Amino acid sequence: MLVSTPIGNLGDVSARACAALAAADVVLCEDTRHTARLLGALGISARLQALHEHNEDAAIPAVLRRLIEGQRIALVSDAGTPLVSDPGFRLTRAAIAAGVPVTAIPGANAALTALVLSGLPPLPYLMFGFPPPRSAARQAEFGRLRAAERAGLSATLIWHEAPHRLVETLEDMVRAFGDRPAAVARELTKKFEEVRRASLPDLAAYYAGHVARGEITVLVGPPAPEQEDAEDLDGRLRAALAGHSVKDAAALVTAATGLPRRLVYARALALAGGEADHSP
Repeated sequence: MLVSTPIGNLGDVSARACAALAAADVVLCEDTRHTARLLGALGISARLQALHEHNEDAAIPAVLRRLIEGQRIALVSDAGTPLVSDPGFRLTRAAIAAGVPVTAIPGANAALTALVLSGLPPLPYLMFGFPPPRSAARQAEFGRLRAAERAGLSATLIWHEAPHRLVETLEDMVRAFGDRPAAVARELTKKFEEVRRASLPDLAAYYAGHVARGEITVLVGPPAPEQEDAEDLDGRLRAALAGHSVKDAAALVTAATGLPRRLVYARALALAGGEADHSP
């Protein structure tokens, strides 16, 4: 049983979640100390067992045996809905494959709470968990998303982020997505809850001068149609071809857009009048 827990406010736990945790033979959790404090605050006594990204694969066979024997096992994350940016997917998939009944008790979720508070279009949306911790990998991920947007994707994009990486991540988002509506949601459901709504450049500038603390969710709105028109592939290629060879122009636009190199080179060749670039 996948049991959602509060993301900050204890009052958000459901009666059904409390009953399931109290009745469980064992509660699987990321951090036994954290979950012990939560259960203590709820007046629940339960046997706890750690299940995290480093031991999940090794724990699966024993957990499956318990489930097949009829034991009641609850899985929680440190906060919110299990599996969403948290461990548990591999165990859940193994239980389904083994024919073990799996159910979930819904509850708090930081990404959805941030989405409905952001003022950005709620549908469709894409949730990505945490972006890569290094800037080069982040920029590559964001570049792939921009390529997908140029191919027709239009959705509100959602990430979680650590406070110490927020400024760098926002700066990388500005490079990739430009001047676009966005929001940073912080400490949701807690005493110091804050949702700051502004353009990506304004958010990057604000947090460069203000230290962000707590749990953070970053949301980026979909591109406006005029932004897509201004950044179309042909426009980029024509600008690059004005000062570069076909080969170099294609390489520059490929790096900027994340589109397949062959596609970009073929279009650059067509725009250049079909004269291939044979330079090394």
